[in-house]
Amino acid sequence: MKPRSYAEAGVDVAEIKRRHKDLAKIFSATFRFRRGKVGSVYYGIGHYAGLIDLKDGRLLATHIDGVGTKVIVAQMLGRYDTVGIDCVAMNVNDIICVGAEPIAFLDYLALKKPDQHLIQQIAEGVAKGAALAGVAVVGGETAVLPDLLAGGEETFDLAGAAIGVVEKDRVVTGEKMKAGDVVIGVGSSGIHSNGLTLARKLLLTKYRLDEVVEPLERTLGEELLEPTLIYVKPVLEILKKDIYVSGLAHITGGAFSKLSRLTKGLKVGFKLDDLPEPQPIFKLIQKEGNLPDEEMYRTFNMGVGYCVVTSPEYVGDVEKVFRRHGFKAKPIGRVVRGRGVRVKGIKIA
Repeated sequence: MKPRSYAEAGVDVAEIKRRHKDLAKIFSATFRFRRGKVGSVYYGIGHYAGLIDLKDGRLLATHIDGVGTKVIVAQMLGRYDTVGIDCVAMNVNDIICVGAEPIAFLDYLALKKPDQHLIQQIAEGVAKGAALAGVAVVGGETAVLPDLLAGGEETFDLAGAAIGVVEKDRVVTGEKMKAGDVVIGVGSSGIHSNGLTLARKLLLTKYRLDEVVEPLERTLGEELLEPTLIYVKPVLEILKKDIYVSGLAHITGGAFSKLSRLTKGLKVGFKLDDLPEPQPIFKLIQKEGNLPDEEMYRTFNMGVGYCVVTSPEYVGDVEKVFRRHGFKAKPIGRVVRGRGVRVKGIKIA
C-alpha cells in the first residue's frame, strides 16, 4: 500500500521534533562547561546553526547534516557526482541562516567497501559545492564499515559539517522580526535533499529511474538527483549591503514549518499566499500518492528553497541581488500577528 504521508513512509517529523527536545535538554546541560570562556554558547540548540562566542566580537556558527536517502538514488543509478554538492549545500545553507559566512567544511563518508570511482566522484562533488559556497574543505573521515552497512557493494552514507563566522552585532536570529515584514521566496532546483523517502516509495514502485515520466521533461533519476542549490553568495551580498534582514530560512526537512524557528519567543507568524507554481516533480509525487496540500507543504520545498524576511522597502533590492546571481526570487507572503505558519490558508505549523 502506498504511503499517504511522510510519517507513513517512515519519517515522522512530529516525533523527530519531540526527540529533538529530549536531546536539547540533555545537551544544554553541557553549556556550563564553557560559560565565561571562549566558546560559551551564544544561541543554543534549535536554530539553523549553533552559535558560540569567540570573545573577540565574533561568533562561530556550526552545523552538521547529511544527504539522507538521496544516496539510495545515487546508488541505484551508479552516479555519485552530485550528492557531494548536496552535502555541502545542506550545511552551508543553514550556516547563512544566522547571518554567518561559511568558511570551512568537513565530510564523513561511510562505505561498504573501498571504491575508487565512488570516492572520486563524491570528492569532486564536494569540491564543486565548496566552490559554489566559497568554503575550504579542511578535512574529513572515510570509514569502511562492511558489517554495519546493509545493501550492495556500493552502499554508502554521506554527511558533513560546516563552520562560519559572524560579527556579534550582525547576527540574524529572527528576534527583530515584526508584523508587516515581507517573506521573499527563492526558487529551488526541485526536490533538493528532503522528502526522498516518501518520493521513492511513491514513485519507484511504479516507474524506472531511466524513464521519462509525464509531466517531467527528463528521466526520473535525473530529476531526483538534481543537486540542492547553494544560496551562500547572494545571501552574503545582501547582508553586506546593509539591506534590512530580519530572518533567513533554509526550506528543508519539515518544509515551511521550519519558518517557526525564526519566531521563537515572538507573537508573530507567517502567512504565505503567493508561492510559485511547484516544479513538475512535486505534482507527480502528489498525484501518485494522492497527497493533500497540507502534507506537500509540510514535507517538500514546493519550489522554494530559501526565504529572506525583509521590510517592504527593501524587497526590490533583495530580488535584484538574487536575479544577478541567477536565482528566481519573489515575495511569497508576510509576517503577521499571531503564532503559526499558514500556506494558502492551510495551517502547517
